[in-house]
Amino acid sequence: MTRILVVGDTHTRYWEHVPEVLRALVREADIAIHCGDWVGIDTVEGFRREARQAVVVHGNSDPVELRKALPYREVIEVDGVRIGVTHPAWGTIEPELHELLPDFPPEAVGGLDVLAYGHIHVPLSEVAHGVHFINGGQGYPSFRVPGTVGWIETSPGGPGGRGTFRAWTEEFAPAR
Repeated sequence: MTRILVVGDTHTRYWEHVPEVLRALVREADIAIHCGDWVGIDTVEGFRREARQAVVVHGNSDPVELRKALPYREVIEVDGVRIGVTHPAWGTIEPELHELLPDFPPEAVGGLDVLAYGHIHVPLSEVAHGVHFINGGQGYPSFRVPGTVGWIETSPGGPGGRGTFRAWTEEFAPAR
C-alpha cells in the first residue's frame, strides 16, 4: 500500500510558515502531491526537501518565476493507479469537475483514475465522469476555515492488473 498526501493552496512564501502539522504529514507520506498556489520558491524547495517523493504543479496565484519553474500538470502511476495533478490556472471561479478533464486528453496522457487539483480551497472527494476527483482544500487554517488535506491509498493487483485505491479528505488544523 502506498499513502499519498494531496495538499494545495498553501499561499506562503516560506516553508517554515507552513503549519508544522502539515510539514509532518508531508514527511510521513510515501508521496506528497502539491496542487499549486505556493506563492514562494522557498515553500517549493522545503516541500521537495522534506517529502520522500514530491509531485508538484504551479497555480494561478504563483508568480511568473514559479510558473516557469513548475509544470501546469503532472501524471503519475502508482501501484497501477493513474493520478493526474493540476491547478486550473485558467480559471478564476470554481470550475465544474468536467471542466478539468480537457487538461488531460486521453490521447496525450492516457486515462486517469484520480484527478487531484487545487484552487477551490474546499476539500472534495467525489466520483464524476468516470474519474475520482480529490481536492485537499486549504493548506492552512484561517478564520472560520480549517486546514485540510486529501489522502489517496493505492494497492497493486486489482482487476485486469490495475491497482485499487481509496481517497478521502481530512482536517489537520481547526479554523482560527
